[in-house]
This record gives sequence, C-alpha cells and structure tokens, in this order.
Amino acid sequence: MILVTGGLGFIGSHTVRSLLDMGEDCVVVQRRAHELPAVLAGARVEVEQADVADRDALLTIGDRHDITGIVHLAGSHPAVPDAPIEATRQALGGLMNIAQAAQEWGVRRLGVASTIGVYLGAGNGGPLREDAPLSMTAPVSIPTFKKVGELLGGFLADTTGLDIVNYRISGTWGPLGHPDPFFAAPALIHAAARGTAPDLSHLVGPAFAEDGLDLTYVKDTGRAIALLQLADRLNHRTYNVGSGRATTNTELIEAIRKAVPDTQVHLPAGGDASSHLVLDISRLREDTGYQAEYDTERAAADYLAWLRAGNKA
Repeated sequence: MILVTGGLGFIGSHTVRSLLDMGEDCVVVQRRAHELPAVLAGARVEVEQADVADRDALLTIGDRHDITGIVHLAGSHPAVPDAPIEATRQALGGLMNIAQAAQEWGVRRLGVASTIGVYLGAGNGGPLREDAPLSMTAPVSIPTFKKVGELLGGFLADTTGLDIVNYRISGTWGPLGHPDPFFAAPALIHAAARGTAPDLSHLVGPAFAEDGLDLTYVKDTGRAIALLQLADRLNHRTYNVGSGRATTNTELIEAIRKAVPDTQVHLPAGGDASSHLVLDISRLREDTGYQAEYDTERAAADYLAWLRAGNKA
C-alpha cells in the first residue's frame, strides 16, 4: 500500500488515481477533512486525517496499514510568513517525520516533491538536466525549501539507506488546479470555459503571448510520479517531471480556440523566448518508460470539458 501525503490535493489526487490504475492500494494523509475529489469518485482509497508535522499521529498510521511506499506531496515550505521561524520548524519537521516513518515502516521508496523553481538562476541555455549546478539563493520561499529538502534527503539517504527520490515537477495545470502566480495557463482555460476575458491580476508579472514554460498536464504529472514510485529500479535520486518542451501562451490560446472558436482569450504580443525554463526528462523516460499522453490541444480540450461539466477548478 502506497501512502500519499496531500493525496486529496491537486497533484496528489491525480497521482493516487494513477497508482490505483496501476493496481496499487493507497492511503492518503490529509491535514484537513476533505471529500474525495471527482477524479477519485468511487475509488477505494483509505483516508487518514493527520498533519505530517505531528510525528506521533503520523507514525500511528503505520499501525493501521501495511505501508510499502511513500509519496510525499504535502506542502513543505512556510505558508505563514508572519511567523517564519515556527513555520520553518513545521515545514522541515514534517519532512523529518516522513523520513522517520519511512525508516520505521521499512518502506521500499520515499518520493519527495520538489519543483522546477530550483533551477531559477541556473541558466537557460537549453533543457535543464538534474545535474545542473543550482544557485544558492532563490527569489521566493518554495524553491528555497525544496533545495533544502533535497539536500536533507540526500544526507538521510546516505546515512539511513533509505531510497529517497526527488521529483522536480514542472509547471502543472489541469482539473483541481488553481490560478498559478507564475504562469497564465489555468486562468486562460477558466476564462474560456466562462466565456469571459481572462483575469490575470494574480500573476507576479504581466503575461505576453510568447511567454512560455515547461508545462505538464496534471494527469501526466500524476502518472510520471506513480511510475517513479513503482519502478523496479531507479538509477538516480533526482528526476525532472515535465514535458521536455516549452509551451507558449500562443500555443495554448490556439488550442483553446480549436475547442472554443469564439473565445475572448488573448494576450498582447511579446515575451522572451530565451527565458523559457525547459526540463530535460531523459532520466524519467529511460528509467520508467514514461511518455506524455496529453499534448497541448488534448489537454486544453480535456480541461475545458471538465469545467463545462460543472466541476470546480
């Protein structure tokens, strides 16, 4: 049985769906009470309400379930900037608790979510490989804590013998997602589904037609993570989880227009193609056989159909 923290959330629920489809049983750990999302409707999923920062509550889950692997997707960066020291203690404590649980339960593999953001400042001369030197600084908290988590995970893997694997996840969009501050794709799709102009006020900067990023549809992201968790053998500790290419806003808008010809979604010309972050996913492909199932056109049509069917997010 695979334990997935944050397993009822955005990427988590799709990862659980993929694990179930691959024949695995799952138990999800969620900090707050939560209904099964639509992607898991009717699925046989065990749900445990617990905070990974509560070590005792987390460890007792192993008394009730035979946990063979862990996918740690719950947030591991401070979400309360008003109390940064305590928030940092909680975030890093949660990661340590998950590692302790993995050791005590004797799990086969512990996977930990990281982010494409760790590559900020690492250059963009081509697809980014996992062995690229990383900057020691980051402009926002998420990549800072993911870098710290990767270093701690490497230390724990070396000293405990645990198989700890990092997932550097690209920009991800799709059902159950939410407006992202760093890319426009979710907001563009929601606007097309509503028949309105997009509201991009949540973005950290203005969006232009030729802005692009390695974007992955969440169903592919979940499947990639499931493949990494279940692979018989992995040759590396860190894997990029992405599409291996940049998707521009222009490409996405063209895909939206094929599904919604009268859409009001458009963006001003401009954007710097040289700044696109793109992940090299050779490791993922070679060690798991992963191939994306959703190109931009299929992903846009699937997400629009989801929203138009009355599903939220």
